[in-house]
Amino acid sequence: MKIAVASGKGGTGKTFVSTNLFWAAQKKGITATLVDCDAEEPNDAEFIPGYILNNQKVIQYIPVIDAQKCTFCGKCFDYCNYNAIIYLPDNKFISVVEDLCHDCGACTVACKSGAITLKDKTIGAVRSMYVSIPADLIEAKTEVGVYSPVPVIKKAIKQTKAETLTILDAPPGISCPFIATVEKADYVVLVTEPTPFGLNDLKLSAETLKEIGKPFGVVVNRAGLGNDAVYKWLNEEHITLLMEIPFDKEIARIYSEGKLLVDQDQIYREKFIILLRTIEDKLTK
Repeated sequence: MKIAVASGKGGTGKTFVSTNLFWAAQKKGITATLVDCDAEEPNDAEFIPGYILNNQKVIQYIPVIDAQKCTFCGKCFDYCNYNAIIYLPDNKFISVVEDLCHDCGACTVACKSGAITLKDKTIGAVRSMYVSIPADLIEAKTEVGVYSPVPVIKKAIKQTKAETLTILDAPPGISCPFIATVEKADYVVLVTEPTPFGLNDLKLSAETLKEIGKPFGVVVNRAGLGNDAVYKWLNEEHITLLMEIPFDKEIARIYSEGKLLVDQDQIYREKFIILLRTIEDKLTK
């Protein structure tokens, strides 16, 4: 089973929910893998340190155009959907903008003169860490300046095993990195907060998941902070409220110190296990 923990905006608490759900599961002896898919700002390892087993580079192939062999037919330019090729036929100039290249290979198919070769470019890494006997942590991390973390996220998710419980800590927002994470999930937990901004971004996330046909429920973090508009909307849309986490100074202190709530509070350990069981029940109905 793969569970993605996501949100429409940053700072709602999805890493908090992901790490505590993962740790509660492994404390129950459930074989689990946590994948930090927030590849531009991964931080799950700050809360769950592990022994590094492997650090695998993620490579992208970038085309290199030999102007001496190029016939300046312009087909590679026409085939490129990402505007990654600068083509000035009158000046006999052609070049690749590496930061825009998506490694789709269209230009190599288009070129019939053999003018295009490929070179390697490291765009990130996937780090696998041993946490305990029933648990592992996988971290996706892009290089600074890389246009999109999607290839790194996909590589990280591929490292997981089908027979384990996999928790995907998704990047914020609803753009391509979000889609690349949740499309592999059996169920999505949307984490929100009871504020106008939280509700606005929750609606965007929910609409996106409905479009791609993913079942989901909602965890309200910092409950009691704002108003009841989120709860009214959930009732109107018949969306499941999976769990509430109160706006509590002690919880904030534990989190700010890099600790896990389920390690400090037995009651919350059981609540996160109940959350896991609730998701399992929804997937088996």
